[in-house]
Amino acid sequence: MKTPLGTKHVAILATDGFEQSELEQPLQALEKAGAKVSIISPQAGEIQGVHHDEKGDTFATDIRLDLADPEDFDALVLPGGLANPDSLRALPEAVAFVRDFGLRGKPIAAICHGPWLLIEAGLVEGRRLTSWPAIQTDVRNAGGDWVDEEVVVDGQLITSRQPEDLPAFNQKMIEVFAQGEGEPMGAGAVPPQDG
Repeated sequence: MKTPLGTKHVAILATDGFEQSELEQPLQALEKAGAKVSIISPQAGEIQGVHHDEKGDTFATDIRLDLADPEDFDALVLPGGLANPDSLRALPEAVAFVRDFGLRGKPIAAICHGPWLLIEAGLVEGRRLTSWPAIQTDVRNAGGDWVDEEVVVDGQLITSRQPEDLPAFNQKMIEVFAQGEGEPMGAGAVPPQDG
């Protein structure tokens, strides 16, 4: 079996209220492609998934956000749901975590309301992307070029609109993650200095 991501370590950033399919299906696709995947969350223990507005399953977290170093990962996944990215974008440490991936040119895949975190991290200006249609004005106001497409790839950024887009999202995510780092994202992006 081909494992295009056999050397990759991927972070999934999520908290309570994530759309379950948007975490679970990318997680399974990444693991099938050979990646090591870690669920990063502000809280230790478990986080609560949802199926739209109904409670879903809980998922164990692997690394608490304050202990996670973006340098240790090759790529990032941002699941949607309404509550999950809304809570995360209010946490400076979550926004900084996302921004660090963008500034390093590491691939980021975001779906549904996940691009809210990209907006907060200053990573959408001049980028072509999609999202849940209800936040298209937020994307445009942040300088992004919002389009209504199943999956959009702009450099190292992969975005989709909704759970129905997951097959295309997962395929493109694996392709881009396999390519590795690219150009830094963000207005005036300068890669962080290590050390």
